[in-house]
Amino acid sequence: MIRPSTTLRSLLPAALTLLSLAAPLPVLAADNRACKLLTPGELEPVVGGKLSAFQGMDAGSGKGPVHAEICSAAAPNASVMLRLAKRASGGGSATAASQGLEIARKMGATVDLKTFGPITCSTIIPPKSMEQYGFNTTCSVVKTGEVAAVEVQAKSQKDMVSIEKLRPLAEKMSARF
Repeated sequence: MIRPSTTLRSLLPAALTLLSLAAPLPVLAADNRACKLLTPGELEPVVGGKLSAFQGMDAGSGKGPVHAEICSAAAPNASVMLRLAKRASGGGSATAASQGLEIARKMGATVDLKTFGPITCSTIIPPKSMEQYGFNTTCSVVKTGEVAAVEVQAKSQKDMVSIEKLRPLAEKMSARF
């Protein structure tokens, strides 16, 4: 529940990064399974530019209920995050994602959600007053008790990646975990 004293503006960053559940710890990209979900060559045509080197991160202890491998890179007009996590029992990750999208809607963002079998994709276009937080497109796929996601955060709406461009990458990811 949003308290009246809480500004909606302060919630947008939380809504856009809801799946980053714990403080990430740096790990070598070579040791991170999320960094192996997609290649720079597959991502660069979609984001419209050369990516920096992948940076691997580990969120959570790896022993408890919250553990995710995260991999990120940046292009001139966007950033990319790849995530691989064990799916929470009881639909926890799906519930958290739904809550994040609902928070974004309440803040005035335009949210589009599409499902293609095991693949779910969404876009978040923030209201004009919050465009500095970026324009988000995410596709995730659930398979064998894990969820993998590719997220592109564009700096401007003109650089935003469409669901139609990101979905084929989610299909590729599903064969790699």
